[in-house]
Amino acid sequence: MKLFVGLGNPGAQYANNRHNIGFMALDRIASDHGFGPFRAKFQGQIAEGRLGNSKVMLLKPETFMNRSGQSVGEALRFFKLTPADVVVFHDELDLAPGRCRAKQGGGHAGHNGLRSLHAHLGDGYGRVRLGIGHPGHKDRVAGYVLSDFAKADQDWLDNLLRGLSDGAPALADGDTGKFLNAVALRVAPPRSSTGQKSEAAAQKTMPSQPQPQEEDKRSPLQKLADKFK
Repeated sequence: MKLFVGLGNPGAQYANNRHNIGFMALDRIASDHGFGPFRAKFQGQIAEGRLGNSKVMLLKPETFMNRSGQSVGEALRFFKLTPADVVVFHDELDLAPGRCRAKQGGGHAGHNGLRSLHAHLGDGYGRVRLGIGHPGHKDRVAGYVLSDFAKADQDWLDNLLRGLSDGAPALADGDTGKFLNAVALRVAPPRSSTGQKSEAAAQKTMPSQPQPQEEDKRSPLQKLADKFK
């Protein structure tokens, strides 16, 4: 069994914040893959379902971001899982908007939610880093992550969430490469091209060919006479 965790803050006032992209990811996965309804448990909201060949629990801690580890640790102990069975979806300032990276283990890079998880689980859990961009100065970070996504962000955000949902079964089965490829196909779909010009365009670019001339069968005397006509 896998435990997918989305990081965010509870309450309607935070629902569309950049900091809540982890909650958004889990909501999209639950909706697209027919998970049961979220219910209150482990100081959070949890839903059960299947992705690929794996049973998966989706957990949205309601302890607020900087205490996320309390909720996740409680669920981990209840289900008798290890940190390696946990995948955390969270916002990432150091990635451009719409970018997605996945890794196993590592530091918390100052992220308050990850810092709390480190305290309760250690650093061996997996994480899916969801790029939201950086406001440009560290003094603006708190206000930036706790503000809503702009209207201009909606297209890439929707594509990213769709991609996460598309790739979720592969992620649950441990195929990170296939998961990231599914995300990439939504965020940056390949351009349709056959590498060939249309026949009409090709005709326009082809040099004109000289038309063959008919053989002159006149006698030399006739040719001379024709000049004086």
